[in-house]
Amino acid sequence: MSAEDLSTPQTRTVSPTDTSRRQFLGHAGAGLLGLAGTTLAQSLAPTEKPSTPPEERQPLPPNERVGWAVVGLGALALGQLLPALRETKKSKLVALVSGSPEKARRVADQNGVDPKNIYSYQTFDQIRDNPEIQVVYIVLPNGLHAEYSVRASQAGKHVMSEKPMATSPEEAQQMIDAAKAADRKLMVAYRAQFEPRHVEAARLTRARVLGNPRLLIAELVQNQGDPNQWRQNLKLAGGGSLVDVGLYPLNFSRFVLGEEPIQVSAQIYSDVSDPRFREVEDRVAFTMQFPSGVMAQCLSGYSAHRSSRFRVLSERGWTDLDPAFSYEGNQLRIGRRVGQEEGSDLRTVENKNQFALEIDHLSEAILENKVVKTPGEEGLRDHRIMRAIYQSAREQRPISLQSGG
Repeated sequence: MSAEDLSTPQTRTVSPTDTSRRQFLGHAGAGLLGLAGTTLAQSLAPTEKPSTPPEERQPLPPNERVGWAVVGLGALALGQLLPALRETKKSKLVALVSGSPEKARRVADQNGVDPKNIYSYQTFDQIRDNPEIQVVYIVLPNGLHAEYSVRASQAGKHVMSEKPMATSPEEAQQMIDAAKAADRKLMVAYRAQFEPRHVEAARLTRARVLGNPRLLIAELVQNQGDPNQWRQNLKLAGGGSLVDVGLYPLNFSRFVLGEEPIQVSAQIYSDVSDPRFREVEDRVAFTMQFPSGVMAQCLSGYSAHRSSRFRVLSERGWTDLDPAFSYEGNQLRIGRRVGQEEGSDLRTVENKNQFALEIDHLSEAILENKVVKTPGEEGLRDHRIMRAIYQSAREQRPISLQSGG
């Protein structure tokens, strides 16, 4: 992951909240970043003039857009992906794959999909004969990602896979190999790498605007309910809270730093008397060490009230996302000393649909034959790190990743 991947949001206005404007911004000779009298807002603004991001250009006419098939019509597809496809500028929904004919017909009617472009899991391979379909978006339980990704590649289609991309490094490699053999693109849906506040947090961190980062603190925890849902089934999920919600702190730590961890250590605890955790883990605490010396302390869990936070602690301030990993409503706050006062500013970044951004990113890569930002290799790295986290907890020792993890 390179710094060139970081686009610049249009709006970078900040407004003081924890201290008064006069206290926080009015100190003559405050010297933020060595410039006397510079305000927090001024010091954190980009120095370059941003180019127009692809998603802000004129929408393509329908006949020039990339055709997408959505595989799986669960809550994420219905609640987020189909609405996001209506907001895209280079993509269009052309087909559905579902195990429920009634639901598929209803959703097709609501979204203008031709009934002839409805497929079942049994007829999935027939997508090979449909030139309208260029990309397949796999929104199935984790344990089915590899199978349908490989089949889609073999049918000559590009693939977007929900995360985690598979249930093991071996499955992830199978997906990568199939896409390469078919000369098709494979992208993992790491939506956080497209969310504008996340992109801005990464820009500030990599540019060392607040000095060198020292520590990352990240958590994503939720209280899972039904013990019979697929996420509590090891074969379908591939793991518990780590592979589901812990993947967000893991991947975003790598993204915000632009580095790969060299060592992990972890602890896992599950109450096996709880029917939710007979097959998958509940609470995971893991630490990643990076070559620069930065330590990332991360938490995931399935049995506590929802919490979604990410903080970068740097030499001269901190960058905080709270909530961090939500579909909408994420907040970016920056704190540091100005003059003799400590304060923090809420960073106002233009709202954009992160799902629409990632979908159009793959469509643009197809149209212009570009490399995607989050390819299968990105997902494979996360799977190798998660395997090391499980190993560390099991063997109660740190695990080195320097030999290819």
